[in-house]
Amino acid sequence: MAIILRLDRMLADRKMQLSELADRIGISVVNLSNIKTGKVKAIRFSTLNLICRELNCQPGDILEYQPDSEGA
Repeated sequence: MAIILRLDRMLADRKMQLSELADRIGISVVNLSNIKTGKVKAIRFSTLNLICRELNCQPGDILEYQPDSEGA
């Protein structure tokens, strides 16, 4: 997929554990872990909003576009 999730990078930059973020925004650790590892096909804007609010970042800090090798 051409969209790469960089939640792990933002957590490291903020020196925050996944479980701490989950507690702060009220989302399960399992769901956040799936986002962190890129095992999701979609992310709700409401979830993205909560993450960005808590990490004090922009959506572009978490989402990165990387073209597929086929150019799709």
